[in-house]
Amino acid sequence: MQMKALWWKLVILGGVTLLLLLVLLRIGWLVDERQDRQRAAEASVAAAQAGPQVLLGPMLQRSCSEEWESVSGTGKDITKTPERRDFVLSAVPAELKVDGTLNQEQRERGLFKVNGYVGEVALQAQWASLGALIPVAEHKGKLSCEDPRVMVAVSDARGLRAVAVKRGAQALTVRPGTGHDSYPHGLHAQLPDQALDQPLTLSFAIHLVGMTDFGIVPAASATQVKLRSDWPHPSFGGRFLPMSKRIDERGFEAQWQVTELATTAPRDVLAGFSLPGVERDPDAGRAYAPNPAPGREGKSGIVADTLAFSMIDPVNPYVMSDRAIKYGLLFIVLTFVSVGLLELLSGRRVHPVQYLLVGLAMTLFFLLLLSLSEHLSFALSYALAAGAAIGLLTFYGTAMLGAVRRGLGFGALVTVLYAALFVLLNLEKAALLVGTSLLFAVLAAVMALTRRIDWYAPNGRTAEQPEEEAIGTW
Repeated sequence: MQMKALWWKLVILGGVTLLLLLVLLRIGWLVDERQDRQRAAEASVAAAQAGPQVLLGPMLQRSCSEEWESVSGTGKDITKTPERRDFVLSAVPAELKVDGTLNQEQRERGLFKVNGYVGEVALQAQWASLGALIPVAEHKGKLSCEDPRVMVAVSDARGLRAVAVKRGAQALTVRPGTGHDSYPHGLHAQLPDQALDQPLTLSFAIHLVGMTDFGIVPAASATQVKLRSDWPHPSFGGRFLPMSKRIDERGFEAQWQVTELATTAPRDVLAGFSLPGVERDPDAGRAYAPNPAPGREGKSGIVADTLAFSMIDPVNPYVMSDRAIKYGLLFIVLTFVSVGLLELLSGRRVHPVQYLLVGLAMTLFFLLLLSLSEHLSFALSYALAAGAAIGLLTFYGTAMLGAVRRGLGFGALVTVLYAALFVLLNLEKAALLVGTSLLFAVLAAVMALTRRIDWYAPNGRTAEQPEEEAIGTW
């Protein structure tokens, strides 16, 4: 009869666990909803000011045309038709040096914070030869060309606060737009009286504003990039990691060096491929970026390579809450095991409704953690939510188990579980090891404490113990 009651209790506890699982799923949907609202806040800031920036250039362009006459027919029927071909010649630098300082400038949309940056980016580009800008007549016609121009493209031109371009000591007039079909957003400057048989050096000073992500396309034969910021938690993306970097509480400094032997960016740019986005760490959140524009002549390719970083919050409250909820079911099962073990050792019967109330207190911890973390730091939010849950469970456990000592012991077990969960959330690489070790330790403890129990005997007493001894007073 007692075995039948035990099995019915286990079935009811299984139903309670499924009910709590549904509660956890609903809280998980709420976390997803808040993450979507965070992304909507990013999109709103990007629409109102400036979004993530990817910088391409400088690159030289020269618009040319060829005029000729095509002849058709013979004798008296001969016909001459004027023809014209318009084309653009382009040249990427032989050497490109980038030196930039982009410090954080946080923006807010309601409860949501969006990381932005503002600063100066200095470019120095050198062309050893401008032979690529000399046109060749394909139809033996008359060639005419405009003065060369230099262009710099960005993802969002609204982030260009101020730009200065110099050819040697000569300041050039900066105009909006690039004149390039594939990269319409940016700036250009004409290069009047530029000799095509001489090397060229241009320098740029760009005051730039952007949001979260920044990248540079290494469209040169040799590219050197040096970036610094006061943001202490960068996530380096793109196709190349920095050759050297320094990261501390004051910020970071990183250096890249890429040659055309290692990147297809110069060829991609000359082919008119679209600007890429910045590949962000997937655990830190999806990058916001507009859809790339189609490339020249309908090409839909995207420039493959960037040198990039993202201003990622290492303790994103929604990412951390989502990770915590993934451990939620295991967390509740371990708590039920603890209650069942105390019930077995103490001889105090615990009703399934009491299990349900304990489980609800555990699940509400995750909702409390989510709501607090939107206003406070994650560590403080976790401490407050865990403290509230531990206090409630200890208070309730005292009445549920019939003794203050047992209630305090139950509270201590719950405290260990919360501490273990916090360790799991903060140890990305060792999370599996720590979690497995915790489960093994719990199983070992249960097996050690119940090793003398005769599960076929009434009230769980051992074969060697009388009933009153087996129940005891824990």
